[in-house]
Amino acid sequence: MAAQIIDGRAVSKKVRQRVAQQAAQLAERGIVPGLAVVIVGEDPASLVYVRNKKRACAEVGFYSAEYALPQQTTQAELIELVRKLNRDERIHGILVQLPLPPHIDQKAVIAAIDPHKDVDAFHPVNVGRIMIGDYAFLPCTPAGVMELIASTGVEVAGKECVVIGRSNIVGKPMAMLLLHQNATVTICHSRTRELAQVVRRADIVVSAVGRAGFVTADMVKPGAVVIDVGMNRDQNGKLCGDVDFAAVSQVASHITPVPGGVGPMTISMLLQNTLTAAGQAKDPQK
Repeated sequence: MAAQIIDGRAVSKKVRQRVAQQAAQLAERGIVPGLAVVIVGEDPASLVYVRNKKRACAEVGFYSAEYALPQQTTQAELIELVRKLNRDERIHGILVQLPLPPHIDQKAVIAAIDPHKDVDAFHPVNVGRIMIGDYAFLPCTPAGVMELIASTGVEVAGKECVVIGRSNIVGKPMAMLLLHQNATVTICHSRTRELAQVVRRADIVVSAVGRAGFVTADMVKPGAVVIDVGMNRDQNGKLCGDVDFAAVSQVASHITPVPGGVGPMTISMLLQNTLTAAGQAKDPQK
């Protein structure tokens, strides 16, 4: 029997409705959640993403500020802007769009963001808090994956989960979030031996390797939940994920499509993080 499709757009819509309702409650206390997005240069994909974030903020009643800086902006100039935003009481969340130009040290810029406004959850303080399970913000993509899994009704506790990919943005925090929900987690990567056999043990598979068609049907345990984080192009230039969707959907119990799966969740979870940051800010009525 074909897998049930996990509709990321539908789950994302529910998250945004929840955020909008809670933002309206904050507004009654005089707090309007504010998000600042900073982009350096004119990377086309990044520009589209920034526009989508601005539109999403308006949709849920947030204040948004966009800072589009020229490619030649220096690291010192960028960090000075970040520090200015740290002091701006209208801004509860700061997002510096990655990648940055090669002459700017990405780590230094992330470290300059106030951890209380780090709604990407990339600051070392927030990364450490995720590790110990005492966090305010979650990285947007892994948090979105957890929402998608929850939408299936499948219980994570006690399940064997495999995360394919070990990036700081997805793979590592993804493993931590599953572990915090009492899963048994294995992280696979380019040096994992007998990778197919390891993946086949999993009740829940999350793939984030960036290789089209990497996860094939013979790698998936019948009835597994399969979450595809990959955003790739096939040989015809068509957008696709890491998973051979047509074949794996005949084996899995639930599966995310690409597009329309994990992708829509990322900005929604960014909004959730910004709302959380605003809720923790000083109440102007006190």
